[in-house]
Amino acid sequence: MTLGPVMLGLDGGELTAAERELLRHPLVGGVILFARNYHSPQQITALASAIHALRQPRLLIAVDHEGGRVQRFRDGFTRLPAVRQLGEVYDQDRMRAKQLARVSGWLMAAELRAVGVDLSFAPVLDLDHGVSGIIGDRAFHHHPEVVADLAHAYMSGMQKAGMEAVGKHFPGHGGIAADSHLELPIDPRSYDELAGTDLLAFERMIHYGLAALMPAHVVYPQVDVHPAGFSARWLKEILRRRLEFQGVIFSDDLDMAGAQQAGSPPDRALAALAAGCDMVLACNDRQAAVAILDHLRYTPDPVSQVRLIRLHGRGHLTLDRLQRSPNWQRASQLVHDYDAFPLLEMDI
Repeated sequence: MTLGPVMLGLDGGELTAAERELLRHPLVGGVILFARNYHSPQQITALASAIHALRQPRLLIAVDHEGGRVQRFRDGFTRLPAVRQLGEVYDQDRMRAKQLARVSGWLMAAELRAVGVDLSFAPVLDLDHGVSGIIGDRAFHHHPEVVADLAHAYMSGMQKAGMEAVGKHFPGHGGIAADSHLELPIDPRSYDELAGTDLLAFERMIHYGLAALMPAHVVYPQVDVHPAGFSARWLKEILRRRLEFQGVIFSDDLDMAGAQQAGSPPDRALAALAAGCDMVLACNDRQAAVAILDHLRYTPDPVSQVRLIRLHGRGHLTLDRLQRSPNWQRASQLVHDYDAFPLLEMDI
C-alpha cells in the first residue's frame, strides 16, 4: 500500500473503530495530532504506536509544536518559548543565538520522536512585519537573513534528533493583518517586493536542504488570483521550477476559512493537489474528511511517494531515557535561561 495524499485529524486520545477504518483508506497518508489528542506522554506514545501499526509503509504522524502559543503537548513536555526569543538573542550575539536555535530544534524534535511523532510543522519562516497577530512572536525576526540563519540552525538540531523540518507559510504570511483561519487574507505586494523580503528566507532554506514546506492560504493578486496553496503558479512555476524545491508540499488545513473559496471539501483537496501539493490536511471536520475520501479521484504519484517516505522519523529513545540524558537535561535548562547555559558542552 502507498501513502495517500490526505492527512486527517482524530477526535480523542485513542483510536475508535471508525477511525481505524478511515486510516486504512488508501487515500490516507498521515495523521495530525492536536491538544485534544494528548493526555500524557504514555498515552500519546500508545496512540502513535497504534497508528503506526495500522499500515505499511506506516502513516506519517505530525503535530504543530513550535513553542510559545503553538505547542500541542504540554504536561510532561518541556514548555518551549516562542522562537522570537532566539531573534532577540541574535540581535546581541549572532553565534550564541545560532547555537541556541540548534539546541532548541533538537529538544523539540527529540521529545516528539521519543513518543513516536514523525514531524513537527516547524519552523515558521514568515517575517514579522509588525502587522500580523497570527504570526507575531512565532517568527524568529523581521529580517529575512536572520530568519534563515536561525531556521537553518534550528533545522540542523531537528535533523540531529531524527526529524525533518517543515517550513511555513510559503511565500510569507507576515505581511497582512488578516488571519487565514478566519478569513481569506489578501497581500497586495508584487512578486518583486516579496522576492526581496519574505521569499528570501524560504529560498535560503531550500538551498540548505529543507525537506518540506507548507504554503499559506493567502492571495497575492499581483502574482495569481488563487491562494498560494491552490496556485500552480506559486507551487509549480515559482517553488518547483524557479526556486528548485524538491521536497514535500503540504497544504495548510483545508477546513480553514482561507481555503473555502476553492469550493467543497473534495474540490479543495483536488485543487490543492492539482496545484502541486503532495499531501492535503483535513484536520477538524470529520464530515468534510469523509467527503474527501469518498469523492477524491487520485492516482498515486511515484515522485510524491518517494518524497513522503523520506519524512518518516528516524530512531528514537523512550522519553524516560531521553530525559535522563545529559543533553536533554542541559537543553531543558537552556529554554528557561538562555544566558546561563554552557552551550559548548553539548553533543548536538
